[in-house]
Amino acid sequence: MPLEKIMIEGGLPLKGSVKISGSKNAALPLMAASVLVDGPVRLSNVPQLSDIRTMADLLRNLGALCEWVTDDSLVIDGSGLSGFEAPYDTVRKMRASIYVLGPLLARLGRARVSAPGGCAIGPRPIDLHLRGLEAIGTEIALEHGYIEASAGPGKLQGRELDLIGPNGASVGATCNVMMAALGAQGTTVIRGAAREPEVADLCNFINAMGGAVEGAGTDTLAIEGGRKLGGGKYSVIPDRIEAATFLVAGAITQGDVTAEGCRADMMQAVLDALSEIGFELEVSKDRVRLNCSGGPLKPVNIVTMPYPDFPTDVQAQLTALLTLVPGVSTVKETIYVDRFIHIAELLRLGADITLGRGEITINGVESLSGAPVMASDLRASAALVLAGLAAQGTTDVLRVYHIDRGYERIDNKLRSLGARIRRGPQDQ
Repeated sequence: MPLEKIMIEGGLPLKGSVKISGSKNAALPLMAASVLVDGPVRLSNVPQLSDIRTMADLLRNLGALCEWVTDDSLVIDGSGLSGFEAPYDTVRKMRASIYVLGPLLARLGRARVSAPGGCAIGPRPIDLHLRGLEAIGTEIALEHGYIEASAGPGKLQGRELDLIGPNGASVGATCNVMMAALGAQGTTVIRGAAREPEVADLCNFINAMGGAVEGAGTDTLAIEGGRKLGGGKYSVIPDRIEAATFLVAGAITQGDVTAEGCRADMMQAVLDALSEIGFELEVSKDRVRLNCSGGPLKPVNIVTMPYPDFPTDVQAQLTALLTLVPGVSTVKETIYVDRFIHIAELLRLGADITLGRGEITINGVESLSGAPVMASDLRASAALVLAGLAAQGTTDVLRVYHIDRGYERIDNKLRSLGARIRRGPQDQ
């Protein structure tokens, strides 16, 4: 497939409503967990994204049925599951392939999954995944770049374990251990569990299929093993990161944007930050309107932290906004301290940012100027698109395959809000 770029003529305020898609970060573990269910599972509100397609291909290669039945609904049937390997070629495209590790152990008693390496935002080790799986009886070896995991009949045993790591709780480790624990004997108690809505959605999915998980949304989960899961239907939660991105798009263009079909309660830290900067918000359960008819904007100091605090996945987008907020703002990144590759590209657009170790200082400027920029990862690409929307002149964002991993038709949605944005081939 030829490389594409997104071309933006900036300087127009965005106005209107945009429908928020289902959450990629929730859908991926739900797809993996579906192979533990005895019968077909119909997942609705699933976004059409490259990461979703990669996970669907992986499940098919493992022997499961995985087919789109509507534009946003997948049917998954793991009754034919027989494969146990997630190869390097798949995992290198999408780190979330690691989510099949727990279900394969619970279902087949073995798994061979390529160890994910580092990425553009720094190393993201899986030590907590392996530690948690070993705690409930999994034998693990690392050979030739692969995680070789095995747990024969009766080997997985429920027990209490702690999943807190040096950077706090891990969403991926919590989900993987939870799914593996469904095949254990007895009850597994995870202390230090991640509290993110995507983890709670997995808990709720398991319960909807006949499982028994207590503590969704808290840092302590109790998973009853050995229960038979039956087929059914389940709707994926809205994407809180996409909703936040579109609200920031309205803010950076001095527009008036409403995110429809979102969950305001899942993004309170972002809403608080936008309100503190000076934007007016109208908030209800499933919609948020941001408009720029209020008073002067003021700088803020942001620290990324695990949920329910400010999410690292909105850090780049908010940074783009703060480049145009008068005064001096700071952003401290505590989750991925190297997640600042987008700063060099924002500087090309005329931003005034000083980069330190894990922290940036932003001096707000009056305007940005369009220029060619290069996306390095999913959220960085979104930040560059937002900056381009506000910049004077034309901004070309290269390597937009990053953005297609996590945003469903973002250019179409932005165009519906009045943006002058289009795709075209990228010169090789």
